[in-house]
Amino acid sequence: MAGAVVPVVRVEAQDFDVAAEIARLTQGRADIGAVVTFSGLCRDEQGTLSALELEHYPGMAEAEIARIAAEAVQRWPLQGITAIHRHGKIRPGENIVLVVAASVHRQAAFEAADFLMDYLKSQAPFWKKEHHADGSEGGWVEAKEKDEQAAGRWKRPPSE
Repeated sequence: MAGAVVPVVRVEAQDFDVAAEIARLTQGRADIGAVVTFSGLCRDEQGTLSALELEHYPGMAEAEIARIAAEAVQRWPLQGITAIHRHGKIRPGENIVLVVAASVHRQAAFEAADFLMDYLKSQAPFWKKEHHADGSEGGWVEAKEKDEQAAGRWKRPPSE
């Protein structure tokens, strides 16, 4: 029953435990046959980055992510979906984002996770600022055209 699925959405400064989030979504659920996860980490950009600082509009970010996660529930037969996005200063190697999609079969879980990540990369209301390893402050990271193109494949025709 896709209508009964309520997405779990969190925007938080603290780190998350990937295994614990999978367990939370799947515990006691014999109807789940596939779990797809995506965990995004902060890169060091070949040693030039000491941290990535993520800012967001509290309340608005959660509402927008919940809206797109609810759209994923409408598009695919999911048993559950979780999206966690961190904010604040994140060091290389640390978690930034987690998407967990659960379904009876793998294809729905893969597609829903991909859909949600494409949205998070291209449309979610987050801003990233680089902090360089040499102590200097970098600029705000611009959205990448390839992320916009990836998200474009999920657009539905106006008649839908």
